[in-house]
Amino acid sequence: MSLLARHGEFLQALRRAGLPVSVAEDIDAGHALGAVDVLDRAQVRDAYAAALIKRRADRPAFDTLFDIYFPAVVSVDTDARESSAPAEPPPGLMTAEVLQFREELLDQVRAGDETGLARLARAGVSRFGGVGAGSPGVQSWSRYAVLNRTSPRTLLAAFLGATLADDERGGLAEQGMRATFGARVSRFEQLVETEVHRRLAAERGEERVARSAVRPSTEQVDLLRATDAELAEIRRAIQPLARRLATRLAAAHRHGRRGKIDFRRTIRASLSSGGVPMQTVARPRRPRRTDLVIICDVSESVSSFARFTLLLVYALREQFTRVRVFAFVDELDEVTDLLAPGVDVLDAVAQLDQLARVRGWYGRTDYGRAFDLFDRRFADAVTPRTALLVLGDARSNYGDPNVAALRRIAHRARRAHWLNPERRTAWDTGDSCASAVSAVVPMTECRNLAQLGEFVRALA
Repeated sequence: MSLLARHGEFLQALRRAGLPVSVAEDIDAGHALGAVDVLDRAQVRDAYAAALIKRRADRPAFDTLFDIYFPAVVSVDTDARESSAPAEPPPGLMTAEVLQFREELLDQVRAGDETGLARLARAGVSRFGGVGAGSPGVQSWSRYAVLNRTSPRTLLAAFLGATLADDERGGLAEQGMRATFGARVSRFEQLVETEVHRRLAAERGEERVARSAVRPSTEQVDLLRATDAELAEIRRAIQPLARRLATRLAAAHRHGRRGKIDFRRTIRASLSSGGVPMQTVARPRRPRRTDLVIICDVSESVSSFARFTLLLVYALREQFTRVRVFAFVDELDEVTDLLAPGVDVLDAVAQLDQLARVRGWYGRTDYGRAFDLFDRRFADAVTPRTALLVLGDARSNYGDPNVAALRRIAHRARRAHWLNPERRTAWDTGDSCASAVSAVVPMTECRNLAQLGEFVRALA
């Protein structure tokens, strides 16, 4: 394959992984490659990184994909020798082969030799990483199998014993050695993963491996399927995202379009040019911020999405004149006071069952009842200067969505939007009434922080 073709595939993989790579940056990367030695892999990596990486958070995904599309060259003899080793390790927790490998690994960790760690990573994958692929005669590779067999992190005691004197235990020296050991073992684990990806890419193709190898960035994580660790990262990312959005929104308000043409002042100004309106005069644009009313489904199926949407909106509440929030499952209640400034929004939303009457005797999501209750109890909350925002997956357990009540509510608003955290391909499947309600309120797919941030920016 030519370098140009591999360049194009690599950039496509970066875009699929969520890294913003423009056409101009594509061209810049091509020029950068022309300025370095393309036979020097480290220079090629640095050239691509300088041209394409704009955020520190994108570097891990970039490195993973670079190692897949531009793998390190391994000698033919080494590959042949390692491939001849048995794919399946013999039974037993600590065989002689495993013990010998651990001794070699300890020596390399103590020395901090990058080349030696890379060699051991290749050997470890060959000896202990082979797993069945589900088809006769087909070989696959596993990072977990290697690390589970060799247990590199259990070598800490031996590492400290060989590095520290007895009188150095328990002090700063030991803390430093623990940090050093952890960093070097983490590097070995990364090299094992890189080697597994290299072998899988050679067998299955780079594109197939790249789609599953790259962990999505925090802003691309699906809110409905995020793990606890990913939800914690999303929470930490909310405030920086809110600050960026607030800055952009404030600038947009300051430098927005001028008001309507002031006909009288334009005609007066034209007298100096013989009655020809050479320059139009506009009226000053009246600053006007929008009221925001949110009706959100807080049932278990969309609770993560609702919590983080409200958290971002409340971080940006100064961009709106007033924010009112109504939550429901099969009962609806206003929860604006429960989300006052200074309150932990995530904790408050998680405790809405105890803090507000959002769940009735039925206890299952009922959009039709929620819209009916809002229309009867809180009709005055929506005015011609209100932006109405509905949060939910439009799954009403096969009940009537009460489109008529939703239409009356939306008709009173300046504009109305519906954010759905499900993939568009899942709309109108099962008990989804997406088409029925989206005919009244435009529905937008919103599954992650990136899509949520873009929507809030357009809303304000």
